[in-house]
Amino acid sequence: MTDAPKRTPLYDLHVELGGKMVDFAGWEMPVQYPMGIMGEHKQCREKAGLFDVSHMGQVILKGDDVAAQLEKIAPSAFTTLKEGKARYTFFTNDNGGIMDDLIVSNAGDHFFVVVNASMRHQDIPHMAKHLEGVEVTEIFDRALVAVQGPSAENVVGDLCPAARDMKFMETLVADIKGVECRISRLGYTGEDGYEISIPEDKAVEITRAFLAHDECEPAGLGARDSLRLEAGLCLYGNDIDNDTTPVEASLTWAMQKRRKEEGGFPGAARIQKELAEGAARKLVGIKPEGRAPARQGVEVQCADGNTIGAITSGGFGPTVGAPVAMGYVAAGHGQPGEKVNLIIRGKAQPAEIVALPFVTQNYKR
Repeated sequence: MTDAPKRTPLYDLHVELGGKMVDFAGWEMPVQYPMGIMGEHKQCREKAGLFDVSHMGQVILKGDDVAAQLEKIAPSAFTTLKEGKARYTFFTNDNGGIMDDLIVSNAGDHFFVVVNASMRHQDIPHMAKHLEGVEVTEIFDRALVAVQGPSAENVVGDLCPAARDMKFMETLVADIKGVECRISRLGYTGEDGYEISIPEDKAVEITRAFLAHDECEPAGLGARDSLRLEAGLCLYGNDIDNDTTPVEASLTWAMQKRRKEEGGFPGAARIQKELAEGAARKLVGIKPEGRAPARQGVEVQCADGNTIGAITSGGFGPTVGAPVAMGYVAAGHGQPGEKVNLIIRGKAQPAEIVALPFVTQNYKR
Protein backbone atom coordinates (compact mmCIF):
# COMPACT_ATOMS: atom_id res chain seq x y z
CA MET A 1 0.00 0.00 0.00
CA THR A 2 1.43 3.37 -0.95
CA ASP A 3 1.14 6.40 1.28
CA ALA A 4 -1.34 9.03 0.12
CA PRO A 5 0.44 12.09 -1.26
CA LYS A 6 0.97 14.91 1.23
CA ARG A 7 -0.61 18.34 0.85
CA THR A 8 1.07 21.71 1.23
CA PRO A 9 -0.56 24.52 3.26
CA LEU A 10 -1.72 26.01 -0.06
CA TYR A 11 -3.55 22.90 -1.33
CA ASP A 12 -7.08 24.31 -0.91
CA LEU A 13 -6.03 27.57 -2.58
CA HIS A 14 -4.65 25.67 -5.60
CA VAL A 15 -7.98 23.85 -5.97
CA GLU A 16 -9.92 27.11 -5.60
CA LEU A 17 -7.75 28.69 -8.33
CA GLY A 18 -8.44 25.77 -10.69
CA GLY A 19 -5.07 24.05 -10.29
CA LYS A 20 -4.82 20.62 -11.93
CA MET A 21 -3.35 18.55 -9.10
CA VAL A 22 -0.87 15.71 -9.65
CA ASP A 23 1.31 13.53 -7.42
CA PHE A 24 4.85 14.94 -7.52
CA ALA A 25 7.57 13.47 -5.27
CA GLY A 26 4.85 12.31 -2.86
CA TRP A 27 3.03 15.66 -2.79
CA GLU A 28 -0.22 16.82 -4.42
CA MET A 29 0.97 19.75 -6.50
CA PRO A 30 -0.54 21.90 -9.27
CA VAL A 31 0.89 21.05 -12.69
CA GLN A 32 -1.02 23.95 -14.27
CA TYR A 33 -3.91 26.37 -13.81
CA PRO A 34 -6.62 27.47 -16.29
CA MET A 35 -4.12 29.89 -17.90
CA GLY A 36 -2.20 26.82 -19.14
CA ILE A 37 1.50 26.02 -19.14
CA MET A 38 2.31 28.27 -22.12
CA GLY A 39 0.46 31.22 -20.55
CA GLU A 40 2.05 30.68 -17.13
CA HIS A 41 5.51 30.42 -18.72
CA LYS A 42 4.98 33.69 -20.63
CA GLN A 43 3.58 35.35 -17.49
CA CYS A 44 6.76 34.50 -15.59
CA ARG A 45 9.08 35.70 -18.37
CA GLU A 46 7.18 38.99 -18.84
CA LYS A 47 5.58 39.82 -15.45
CA ALA A 48 5.51 37.50 -12.40
CA GLY A 49 4.46 33.94 -11.64
CA LEU A 50 3.90 32.50 -8.16
CA PHE A 51 4.91 28.89 -7.49
CA ASP A 52 4.19 26.79 -4.41
CA VAL A 53 7.49 25.11 -3.50
CA SER A 54 6.44 24.05 0.02
CA HIS A 55 7.22 20.43 -0.88
CA MET A 56 10.94 21.27 -0.72
CA GLY A 57 12.74 20.36 2.51
CA GLN A 58 13.54 23.33 4.78
CA VAL A 59 16.30 22.57 7.29
CA ILE A 60 17.96 24.54 10.09
CA LEU A 61 21.58 23.73 11.03
CA LYS A 62 22.79 24.95 14.40
CA GLY A 63 26.20 24.56 16.02
CA ASP A 64 29.55 26.27 16.55
CA ASP A 65 31.15 24.86 13.45
CA VAL A 66 28.38 24.49 10.85
CA ALA A 67 30.31 26.03 7.94
CA ALA A 68 33.42 23.88 8.40
CA GLN A 69 31.32 20.75 8.93
CA LEU A 70 29.38 21.41 5.70
CA GLU A 71 32.67 21.61 3.80
CA LYS A 72 33.24 17.92 4.68
CA ILE A 73 30.23 16.82 2.60
CA ALA A 74 29.92 19.54 -0.08
CA PRO A 75 32.67 20.95 -2.35
CA SER A 76 31.79 24.64 -1.85
CA ALA A 77 33.27 27.23 0.52
CA PHE A 78 31.01 27.95 3.50
CA THR A 79 33.50 29.32 6.04
CA THR A 80 33.71 32.43 3.82
CA LEU A 81 29.93 32.64 3.22
CA LYS A 82 28.91 35.94 4.81
CA GLU A 83 25.80 36.36 6.90
CA GLY A 84 22.80 37.17 4.70
CA LYS A 85 24.26 35.36 1.67
CA ALA A 86 23.05 32.17 0.00
CA ARG A 87 25.03 29.69 -2.08
CA TYR A 88 24.07 26.98 -4.57
CA THR A 89 25.89 23.74 -3.85
CA PHE A 90 25.59 19.94 -3.91
CA PHE A 91 26.43 16.92 -1.79
CA THR A 92 28.89 14.54 -3.45
CA ASN A 93 29.32 10.80 -2.92
CA ASP A 94 32.58 8.84 -2.65
CA ASN A 95 32.70 8.46 -6.44
CA GLY A 96 32.32 12.21 -7.04
CA GLY A 97 28.68 11.87 -8.13
CA ILE A 98 26.05 14.42 -7.12
CA MET A 99 23.77 13.15 -4.32
CA ASP A 100 21.55 16.25 -4.50
CA ASP A 101 21.78 19.95 -5.25
CA LEU A 102 20.63 22.48 -2.68
CA ILE A 103 20.74 26.09 -1.47
CA VAL A 104 22.68 26.91 1.72
CA SER A 105 22.18 30.30 3.42
CA ASN A 106 24.11 31.87 6.29
CA ALA A 107 21.31 33.10 8.55
CA GLY A 108 23.60 34.42 11.29
CA ASP A 109 23.01 32.22 14.34
CA HIS A 110 22.23 29.23 12.09
CA PHE A 111 22.44 28.00 8.49
CA PHE A 112 19.23 27.58 6.49
CA VAL A 113 19.21 24.82 3.88
CA VAL A 114 16.62 24.00 1.20
CA VAL A 115 16.81 20.52 -0.35
CA ASN A 116 14.84 18.89 -3.16
CA ALA A 117 11.50 17.32 -2.24
CA SER A 118 12.39 13.97 -3.76
CA MET A 119 15.70 13.75 -1.86
CA ARG A 120 14.78 15.04 1.60
CA HIS A 121 14.55 11.43 2.93
CA GLN A 122 18.24 11.02 1.97
CA ASP A 123 19.67 14.49 2.64
CA ILE A 124 18.50 15.04 6.19
CA PRO A 125 19.88 11.75 7.61
CA HIS A 126 23.06 12.39 5.56
CA MET A 127 23.56 15.75 7.27
CA ALA A 128 22.66 14.35 10.69
CA LYS A 129 25.22 11.57 10.26
CA HIS A 130 28.15 13.63 8.95
CA LEU A 131 27.84 17.10 10.51
CA GLU A 132 29.55 16.57 13.88
CA GLY A 133 28.26 18.76 16.69
CA VAL A 134 25.54 20.21 14.45
CA GLU A 135 21.85 20.09 15.31
CA VAL A 136 19.92 19.22 12.11
CA THR A 137 16.23 20.19 12.29
CA GLU A 138 13.78 19.83 9.43
CA ILE A 139 11.00 22.39 9.79
CA PHE A 140 7.48 21.34 8.87
CA ASP A 141 5.49 24.38 10.02
CA ARG A 142 6.44 26.73 7.15
CA ALA A 143 5.31 27.05 3.57
CA LEU A 144 7.69 28.11 0.78
CA VAL A 145 6.54 30.16 -2.21
CA ALA A 146 8.55 31.47 -5.15
CA VAL A 147 7.60 34.73 -6.87
CA GLN A 148 9.53 34.83 -10.15
CA GLY A 149 9.78 37.21 -13.10
CA PRO A 150 10.73 40.80 -13.99
CA SER A 151 7.80 42.14 -11.90
CA ALA A 152 8.72 40.05 -8.83
CA GLU A 153 10.46 43.01 -7.19
CA ASN A 154 7.23 45.01 -7.32
CA VAL A 155 5.00 42.12 -6.24
CA VAL A 156 7.13 41.34 -3.17
CA GLY A 157 8.51 44.86 -2.65
CA ASP A 158 5.05 46.45 -2.42
CA LEU A 159 4.38 44.29 0.65
CA CYS A 160 7.97 44.25 1.93
CA PRO A 161 10.07 47.31 0.94
CA ALA A 162 13.29 45.68 2.26
CA ALA A 163 13.04 43.10 -0.55
CA ARG A 164 13.70 45.77 -3.20
CA ASP A 165 17.24 46.40 -1.96
CA MET A 166 18.27 42.75 -1.98
CA LYS A 167 20.61 41.35 -4.62
CA PHE A 168 20.76 37.88 -6.18
CA MET A 169 21.63 35.15 -3.62
CA GLU A 170 20.93 37.35 -0.60
CA THR A 171 18.62 36.37 2.27
CA LEU A 172 17.01 38.20 5.17
CA VAL A 173 14.18 38.01 7.70
CA ALA A 174 11.54 40.71 7.23
CA ASP A 175 7.87 41.40 7.94
CA ILE A 176 5.20 40.81 5.33
CA LYS A 177 1.75 41.93 6.53
CA GLY A 178 3.04 41.76 10.12
CA VAL A 179 4.34 38.20 9.69
CA GLU A 180 8.02 37.36 10.07
CA CYS A 181 9.20 35.65 6.85
CA ARG A 182 12.56 34.59 5.44
CA ILE A 183 13.02 36.14 2.00
CA SER A 184 15.78 34.96 -0.37
CA ARG A 185 16.41 36.56 -3.75
CA LEU A 186 16.85 33.50 -5.97
CA GLY A 187 14.81 30.93 -7.84
CA TYR A 188 14.63 28.29 -10.53
CA THR A 189 13.35 30.08 -13.64
CA GLY A 190 16.32 32.14 -14.83
CA GLU A 191 14.34 35.28 -13.93
CA ASP A 192 14.74 37.67 -11.03
CA GLY A 193 12.64 36.64 -8.06
CA TYR A 194 12.32 35.50 -4.49
CA GLU A 195 11.65 32.42 -2.40
CA ILE A 196 9.71 33.27 0.75
CA SER A 197 9.48 30.96 3.78
CA ILE A 198 6.20 31.75 5.57
CA PRO A 199 4.69 30.39 8.81
CA GLU A 200 2.17 27.75 7.75
CA ASP A 201 -0.86 29.44 9.37
CA LYS A 202 -0.21 32.68 7.42
CA ALA A 203 0.74 31.09 4.09
CA VAL A 204 -2.64 31.43 2.38
CA GLU A 205 -3.12 35.06 3.49
CA ILE A 206 0.32 36.15 2.24
CA THR A 207 0.05 34.14 -0.99
CA ARG A 208 -3.33 35.78 -1.71
CA ALA A 209 -1.73 39.18 -1.10
CA PHE A 210 0.97 38.44 -3.72
CA LEU A 211 -1.64 37.15 -6.18
CA ALA A 212 -3.74 40.30 -5.66
CA HIS A 213 -1.00 42.24 -7.48
CA ASP A 214 -1.98 43.07 -11.08
CA GLU A 215 1.18 41.51 -12.48
CA CYS A 216 1.22 38.21 -10.53
CA GLU A 217 -0.53 34.95 -11.50
CA PRO A 218 -0.22 31.40 -10.12
CA ALA A 219 2.02 28.99 -12.04
CA GLY A 220 2.47 25.23 -11.76
CA LEU A 221 5.06 22.51 -12.19
CA GLY A 222 4.70 22.45 -15.98
CA ALA A 223 5.82 26.06 -16.41
CA ARG A 224 8.48 25.61 -13.73
CA ASP A 225 10.02 22.84 -15.83
CA SER A 226 9.93 24.70 -19.17
CA LEU A 227 11.32 27.86 -17.52
CA ARG A 228 14.25 26.10 -15.84
CA LEU A 229 15.04 24.15 -19.04
CA GLU A 230 15.26 27.34 -21.13
CA ALA A 231 17.46 28.84 -18.38
CA GLY A 232 19.83 25.85 -18.60
CA LEU A 233 19.20 24.84 -14.97
CA CYS A 234 19.65 21.18 -14.03
CA LEU A 235 16.85 19.04 -12.59
CA TYR A 236 17.99 16.48 -10.03
CA GLY A 237 17.19 12.96 -11.23
CA ASN A 238 17.22 14.04 -14.89
CA ASP A 239 20.33 16.10 -15.65
CA ILE A 240 22.32 15.33 -12.50
CA ASP A 241 22.37 12.25 -10.29
CA ASN A 242 24.56 9.95 -8.24
CA ASP A 243 26.53 8.96 -11.34
CA THR A 244 27.14 12.52 -12.61
CA THR A 245 30.08 14.60 -11.44
CA PRO A 246 30.03 18.41 -11.15
CA VAL A 247 32.66 18.56 -13.91
CA GLU A 248 30.49 16.57 -16.33
CA ALA A 249 27.48 18.72 -15.43
CA SER A 250 29.38 22.02 -15.94
CA LEU A 251 28.70 22.94 -12.32
CA THR A 252 32.27 23.63 -11.25
CA TRP A 253 31.35 27.36 -10.95
CA ALA A 254 29.66 26.32 -7.69
CA MET A 255 33.03 25.09 -6.35
CA GLN A 256 35.24 27.89 -5.08
CA LYS A 257 38.97 27.88 -5.95
CA ARG A 258 40.14 26.79 -2.50
CA ARG A 259 37.85 23.77 -2.49
CA LYS A 260 38.95 22.70 -5.99
CA GLU A 261 42.58 22.85 -4.90
CA GLU A 262 42.34 21.49 -1.35
CA GLY A 263 39.73 18.77 -1.84
CA GLY A 264 38.62 17.30 1.49
CA PHE A 265 35.11 16.38 0.33
CA PRO A 266 33.68 13.01 -0.84
CA GLY A 267 34.84 12.04 -4.33
CA ALA A 268 37.51 14.77 -4.41
CA ALA A 269 40.09 12.55 -6.13
CA ARG A 270 37.88 11.90 -9.17
CA ILE A 271 36.61 15.48 -9.36
CA GLN A 272 40.14 16.93 -9.15
CA LYS A 273 41.33 14.48 -11.83
CA GLU A 274 38.48 15.57 -14.14
CA LEU A 275 39.20 19.25 -13.42
CA ALA A 276 42.79 18.65 -14.54
CA GLU A 277 42.23 16.28 -17.47
CA GLY A 278 38.62 16.81 -18.51
CA ALA A 279 35.62 14.49 -18.05
CA ALA A 280 34.57 11.66 -20.36
CA ARG A 281 31.32 13.47 -21.20
CA LYS A 282 29.74 16.86 -20.74
CA LEU A 283 26.33 18.50 -20.47
CA VAL A 284 25.33 20.56 -23.51
CA GLY A 285 22.35 22.41 -24.93
CA ILE A 286 20.72 20.78 -27.95
CA LYS A 287 18.26 22.43 -30.31
CA PRO A 288 16.21 20.10 -32.52
CA GLU A 289 15.71 21.57 -36.00
CA GLY A 290 12.15 20.28 -36.47
CA ARG A 291 9.08 20.82 -34.30
CA ALA A 292 9.26 17.46 -32.50
CA PRO A 293 10.52 17.79 -28.91
CA ALA A 294 13.26 15.37 -27.82
CA ARG A 295 12.44 13.86 -24.42
CA GLN A 296 14.62 12.26 -21.76
CA GLY A 297 16.40 9.12 -22.98
CA VAL A 298 16.51 10.07 -26.69
CA GLU A 299 19.77 8.90 -28.28
CA VAL A 300 22.20 11.50 -29.67
CA GLN A 301 24.30 10.48 -32.69
CA CYS A 302 27.15 12.35 -34.33
CA ALA A 303 27.09 13.15 -38.05
CA ASP A 304 28.80 9.78 -38.76
CA GLY A 305 25.94 7.87 -37.13
CA ASN A 306 27.77 6.81 -33.96
CA THR A 307 26.03 7.14 -30.59
CA ILE A 308 27.68 9.92 -28.58
CA GLY A 309 25.17 10.52 -25.80
CA ALA A 310 21.56 10.98 -24.71
CA ILE A 311 19.01 13.67 -23.86
CA THR A 312 18.36 14.19 -20.13
CA SER A 313 15.70 16.95 -20.32
CA GLY A 314 13.71 18.17 -23.28
CA GLY A 315 10.50 19.83 -24.30
CA PHE A 316 9.05 22.84 -26.04
CA GLY A 317 10.61 26.19 -25.08
CA PRO A 318 7.79 28.75 -25.22
CA THR A 319 10.14 31.77 -25.10
CA VAL A 320 12.46 30.22 -27.70
CA GLY A 321 9.45 29.24 -29.80
CA ALA A 322 10.94 25.83 -30.58
CA PRO A 323 11.95 22.56 -28.94
CA VAL A 324 14.94 22.74 -26.57
CA ALA A 325 16.89 20.00 -24.79
CA MET A 326 19.87 19.28 -22.58
CA GLY A 327 21.94 16.14 -22.58
CA TYR A 328 25.37 14.57 -22.28
CA VAL A 329 27.74 13.96 -25.17
CA ALA A 330 31.12 12.25 -25.21
CA ALA A 331 34.35 14.23 -24.87
CA GLY A 332 35.56 15.38 -28.27
CA HIS A 333 32.01 16.44 -29.13
CA GLY A 334 29.80 19.23 -27.86
CA GLN A 335 31.16 22.38 -29.47
CA PRO A 336 28.33 24.87 -30.19
CA GLY A 337 27.40 24.56 -33.86
CA GLU A 338 28.09 20.81 -34.09
CA LYS A 339 25.38 19.04 -36.09
CA VAL A 340 23.95 15.90 -34.49
CA ASN A 341 21.01 13.57 -35.01
CA LEU A 342 18.38 12.68 -32.41
CA ILE A 343 16.75 9.27 -32.74
CA ILE A 344 13.06 10.03 -32.10
CA ARG A 345 10.65 7.10 -32.59
CA GLY A 346 13.26 5.29 -34.65
CA LYS A 347 13.93 8.18 -37.01
CA ALA A 348 17.00 10.44 -37.13
CA GLN A 349 15.99 14.06 -36.59
CA PRO A 350 18.60 16.79 -37.22
CA ALA A 351 19.67 18.96 -34.30
CA GLU A 352 22.46 21.33 -33.34
CA ILE A 353 24.53 21.66 -30.18
CA VAL A 354 24.16 25.16 -28.73
CA ALA A 355 25.53 27.08 -25.77
CA LEU A 356 23.43 27.13 -22.58
CA PRO A 357 21.27 28.85 -21.49
CA PHE A 358 18.68 29.12 -24.26
CA VAL A 359 17.26 32.26 -22.62
CA THR A 360 19.49 34.85 -20.93
CA GLN A 361 19.28 34.76 -17.15
CA ASN A 362 17.97 37.99 -15.63
CA TYR A 363 19.18 37.88 -12.03
CA LYS A 364 19.61 41.14 -10.11
CA ARG A 365 23.34 41.16 -9.37
